[in-house]
Amino acid sequence: MDGRISNVELAERVRLTPGPCLRRVQRLEASGVIRGYRAVIDAESTGRGFPVMVDVDLERMDDRTVATFEKVIARLDEVVEAHRFFGSPDYLLHIAVADLATYERFLTGSVLTIPGIQKVSSRFTMKVVKSER
Repeated sequence: MDGRISNVELAERVRLTPGPCLRRVQRLEASGVIRGYRAVIDAESTGRGFPVMVDVDLERMDDRTVATFEKVIARLDEVVEAHRFFGSPDYLLHIAVADLATYERFLTGSVLTIPGIQKVSSRFTMKVVKSER
């Protein structure tokens, strides 16, 4: 969707007049249904065109190990998204870096230094079939 269209154009698309359309959008924003607007950045042009999906299993899922892992991962700029799962793997990380050599340095210098990691498995994207970004 295009978050940059004018209120008048949006109102035309949903068959409302501009005033009520604007009030509905404002209510959706205030209630948290619309959580924000963002720009879609070309990853290649920013030096982040090499995506890697990384499965991570921790040795233990105790509070301390989980908190430490999540705190470190949240600070790493290369980690675009991090999801904790029920079941295996414990985490799925979406990493974005410039190339394979940069990923190798990031993995060994940042991820594998986090205490409590049992196993890491990297998956390299062949092709993006669909992305909401």
